[in-house]
Amino acid sequence: MKLVIAVVQDKDSNRLSNALVKEGFRATKLASTGGFLKAGNTTFIIGIEDERVSEVLQVIRNNCKVREQLVTPVSPMGGTSDSYIPFPVEVQVGGAAVFVMPVERFEHY
Repeated sequence: MKLVIAVVQDKDSNRLSNALVKEGFRATKLASTGGFLKAGNTTFIIGIEDERVSEVLQVIRNNCKVREQLVTPVSPMGGTSDSYIPFPVEVQVGGAAVFVMPVERFEHY
């Protein structure tokens, strides 16, 4: 058995949730916040049999897309702020950060 943890952007959350249900996967959704953009994410926790890991990864891959987004960097904490001019920067957001871990023991009550 494996534990799959997928951190996805909120924009992809409902699409992924619906796709997981459609394919027969059970998942727990947790609201989370990213550290870089301080934006909303959803963390999915999925317990899955070893032989179905590739299937669940494919569902995640098909439903979580990388996109470009303009962000304005936060002003620097040190130094002089009069020389700092914030310009929007294009960064990649979205997609999914997925962790697959072995499960030593599982019990259901």
